[in-house]
Amino acid sequence: MHSNKLKISVVGLGYVGLPLAAALSKHYEVLGFDKSKKKIVKLLKGNDPTNQLRSKEILNKNIKYSTNPKLINNTKIIIVTVPTPVDIKNKPDISLIKNACKTIGQNLSKSSIVVFESTVYPGLTEEVCIKVLEKYSKLKWKKDFNIGYSPERINPGDKIHNLENITKVISADNKKTLITLKKIYKKIIKKIFLAPSIRVAEAAKIIENTQRDINIAFMNELSIIFSKLNINIHDVLQAAGTKWNFLKFEPGLVGGHCIGVDPYYLTYKAKKIGYSPKIILSGRNLNDNMTRYLYLRYKQLLTEKFKKQKKINILLMGITFKENCNDFRNSKPVEFYKLLSNLENIKIDVHDPYVDKKEIKKEYNIKVIEKPTIKKYDSVVLLVKHKEYERLTYKNLKQYCKEVFFVFDIKNLFFKRFKEKNIFTI
Repeated sequence: MHSNKLKISVVGLGYVGLPLAAALSKHYEVLGFDKSKKKIVKLLKGNDPTNQLRSKEILNKNIKYSTNPKLINNTKIIIVTVPTPVDIKNKPDISLIKNACKTIGQNLSKSSIVVFESTVYPGLTEEVCIKVLEKYSKLKWKKDFNIGYSPERINPGDKIHNLENITKVISADNKKTLITLKKIYKKIIKKIFLAPSIRVAEAAKIIENTQRDINIAFMNELSIIFSKLNINIHDVLQAAGTKWNFLKFEPGLVGGHCIGVDPYYLTYKAKKIGYSPKIILSGRNLNDNMTRYLYLRYKQLLTEKFKKQKKINILLMGITFKENCNDFRNSKPVEFYKLLSNLENIKIDVHDPYVDKKEIKKEYNIKVIEKPTIKKYDSVVLLVKHKEYERLTYKNLKQYCKEVFFVFDIKNLFFKRFKEKNIFTI
């Protein structure tokens, strides 16, 4: 073990927690805690369920993986990286973060620092988390333990903006705690930004993804307008993009557990203080309805092309929420699949090089094929721009299809490259 005496717990070993635990273990002794026995078993075998880390990074002698919460008691820094989703009514579901606080509270030792990396609305750390920690630890905040907040900026599938290369925002309940956290994070991340308060750091995180959501919603609205005018949105964006201050966003499906979720945390808090957001909810509503809009456009194309055909074979390419990533939580391609599967006379094959085939079968009863069948498909729908699909030539694509076929390319990947008449984009 390293001579460094400081011991750190990372609570929640998903996309955020696992790379963080692995990075910290190069300098400290780390406890990787997760309630999922299945996940811990995988990690102990050197398998990363999120497909981000290599076996040697996981099986580091300075990391101990466990489902035993009592081990948290031996650590002085506890970093919380559990998900903060929304419920079926798009209201914040903070049960996971509250449960984490309860578990930590029951095993919290004096003079510890609890740091939250989960995305929350401004005020949640101090208004909710601290109360739960105090209740179950019987310790007093600022007297017996301290708090920090450092929002995660993990982008699954992105090899450029990884943990070491991002700017890390950190905040704390006092200057001494802030200095301690800065020293720890500085070991693994080059650029540190000190936020003036926990609430500022919480607010900064929530608007990062909300800004993206609004910008994509604007692009989606433009794509609907230009489609009705028979103008290609991507040609328009290419022309407009020549201006020096034009922001380069593209239309598309917005899912996952960040951009499609975080704005609801902000709007929830806004309503609590008596303000009903206009732009944020409008953008969210537009993006949420985009899947149905694209499905209806595709259905129309199917009707036009194959109105006399009794059976139509369709290949869906990509089912995860974003490219080069195996996560299918809140995936809009899954939503698209569900809408399409309600049509009669349709046979759908789903292909995705990243998704866990067993997991998605168990969760949504979607069977993912190993590889597409040659000369089988009447139509192909590109839903996710995985790098494997970027490598395909038109000849590659054509080999899977019948003599007469068309492609619905919602990512403008094939249309942009091949410019074929049987490829349609949004």
